[in-house]
Amino acid sequence: MSFKSVNDILGILEKQAKWQEQPFQRLLKCWAEVVGPVAAGHTRPLSIQRDVLWVATSSAAWAQNLTFGRPSLLLKLNKKLPTALVDIRFSTAGWQHPSVDRKDQQTILPHEHPSYVGDRISTPDSTLSIQDPNAAFGHWAKIVQARSHGLPLCPQCQSPTPPGELQRWAVCSLCAAKQF
Repeated sequence: MSFKSVNDILGILEKQAKWQEQPFQRLLKCWAEVVGPVAAGHTRPLSIQRDVLWVATSSAAWAQNLTFGRPSLLLKLNKKLPTALVDIRFSTAGWQHPSVDRKDQQTILPHEHPSYVGDRISTPDSTLSIQDPNAAFGHWAKIVQARSHGLPLCPQCQSPTPPGELQRWAVCSLCAAKQF
């Protein structure tokens, strides 16, 4: 049995990692280098499907411009990828991808929603498991009634309405939905 140095073992592991690396991950690493920093700012590689690279662009003009340079891009990319690409498709579809832009979207916390009533009622028995359906309904009705006590009334249907709904729509959410 022969012993190998740590450097030999690390070299073998590095080669295995490169061999096992997915083509799309390698493409993402070299994309800005291949297309240039300006074009990289206006493009986003989406996927590789059947050896065709799908790229989202910020505008139709960028898609058209890059389509004209497709042969040279293919040559540059194929030098860097383990599996050769057959084609590249550019499109504005996918530029506003939801999973990417979620960070930019504003998140509404429950207490900021117009229908938020709040946790005004704290009943120690609210976590009890009630077996009888009528008793469970009665318990729920008491909690809802206690929560709605003191809320302003909807001008149309006279039902208790969270203040945020009245500020937003001037009526309760049910009456607002009927208007639309």
